[in-house]
Amino acid sequence: MKIKKLLTILVVVLMMVGINSCGKKETGPIKIGVLLPLTGHMANFGTMEKNSYEMAKDKINANGGINGRKLEFVYEDDTGKPDVGRAGAEKLINVNKVPMIAGGYSSSVTFAAAAVAQQYRVPFLVNTGSVDKITQPEAFNLTTNDGAKFYIYRMNPPVSEYASGLEGLLSQIVKPKSVFIIHENTAFGTKGAKSFAKTAKKLGIEVKGNHQYSAGTVDFKPLLLNAKKANPDMVYMISYVMDAAMLMKQARQIEFTTPKLFVGAGAGFTMPAFKENAGKASEDVVSATLWHQSLPIKGAKEYFDKYVEKFGKDHTPDYHGAEAYSAAQVVADVLKRCNGKYTPETIKKALDATNMMTVFGPVKFTSYGKKIHQNKMNTYVVQWINGNLKLIWPEDLANAKFVYPIDWAANWK
Repeated sequence: MKIKKLLTILVVVLMMVGINSCGKKETGPIKIGVLLPLTGHMANFGTMEKNSYEMAKDKINANGGINGRKLEFVYEDDTGKPDVGRAGAEKLINVNKVPMIAGGYSSSVTFAAAAVAQQYRVPFLVNTGSVDKITQPEAFNLTTNDGAKFYIYRMNPPVSEYASGLEGLLSQIVKPKSVFIIHENTAFGTKGAKSFAKTAKKLGIEVKGNHQYSAGTVDFKPLLLNAKKANPDMVYMISYVMDAAMLMKQARQIEFTTPKLFVGAGAGFTMPAFKENAGKASEDVVSATLWHQSLPIKGAKEYFDKYVEKFGKDHTPDYHGAEAYSAAQVVADVLKRCNGKYTPETIKKALDATNMMTVFGPVKFTSYGKKIHQNKMNTYVVQWINGNLKLIWPEDLANAKFVYPIDWAANWK
């Protein structure tokens, strides 16, 4: 009888423990990993993006968080190097145990980290890394029919589409007959140059040169002298911010004044640091861009103004900041639709169903060509006018008139 009584008590106790454990509700923060270059030569970009992630997170948490729980971002500094980015992704997954990673700036780093996320089947929401293969499953030994097995999602356009907004300006206004392409020998630079060469061919523009340089180059004069000798109507450059500034400064120094247009492929050419470091040589330079605060997108101007208010008028955000802020918006939206179960699989399912508006524009992951889980967006053209980055194309959305023709000799006096 005593044994039977003890067994009965034990069963009751175990049942009560089970009930209590089932009723226990998680109340701590939901942690999501973010991979960015916070030190090294790409730190300007990483800092802007981290600031934007934090701004978005603070607003999300102030408005109730994720169904009552706080959102927290766990950052890993990839330093702009693929091997460091790969290790950072592994740490976020295996040590920090995050169910999702966001971020990814450099294309080379992002692709390396994407391979890790794919290996561990952890969703990776890319907000900047742009080399096309990031959302091409064949690069991960899968096919376009393997969406259920593919864990990489990208908000921003691939580099092959960066110049799409530029085509109208070139074909309708500038009408250049020739171009000289200069690019860094990275995945982003090489693929971007190849894509623009195709664009030039489509528009009937002769490519008089397609020259690469190594990261860390200081003296661009030999390359620019070759470009000057080729006498192109247009110079198209794919560079990060310090290289972009030095290219234009040294173009001014060698009096390379004959092109109708100097054009950047986004990246470094839209950053405040470009204007600060290039000085007079930045004036009237044109660039492709993925976003501008004057676009009729809900929240875009508010984000821009609040960023300037918080970090100062010398630190205005460009499309990189908007990408990061919007990635945080997508993360919050996805988590809220996970019904309290924050696992890689529930998050992946929510990402598949994402269809929302952010300060960067609409986000919906779709498939086209060789890509899957790729957001499709428009691109635009900006120009540095009187020290400010203005939207000049398409004309119906412009907040400033395109300065053209340009007298570079007069600009650079």
